[in-house]
Amino acid sequence: EVQLQASGGGLVQAGGSLRLSCTASEFTFDHFTIGWFRQAPGKEREGVSCFSSGDGRTNYADSVKGRFTISTDNAKNAAYLQMNNLKPEDTAVYYCAADYYRWLCSDHDTVVDKGYDFWGQGTLVTVSS
Repeated sequence: EVQLQASGGGLVQAGGSLRLSCTASEFTFDHFTIGWFRQAPGKEREGVSCFSSGDGRTNYADSVKGRFTISTDNAKNAAYLQMNNLKPEDTAVYYCAADYYRWLCSDHDTVVDKGYDFWGQGTLVTVSS
């Protein structure tokens, strides 16, 4: 069974950086689509970034473009979300997700949360002003 584990959240001041990690059991990320999502208190879950291993495409939410970067390290069975210049509005629980369909991210112009079969538990990111 595929299991994902997200980590790396914490408290950071506005303008600071964090790197979230998502580790996986039973597979390597080069055969999957990977997505990062977040849910702020009282708000719906939203897509942050995704990566399709089928063609290397990445998508980002407009609110994080130029500040966040998604990457993978197949040797470590890990995916990352580097978050720079964090803002208070980035405060949320962040989730990683994966799916066997390698072009799930490429099929859309934005980051959609439909179709992901595997989800990790969330990691809380709090950005203070």
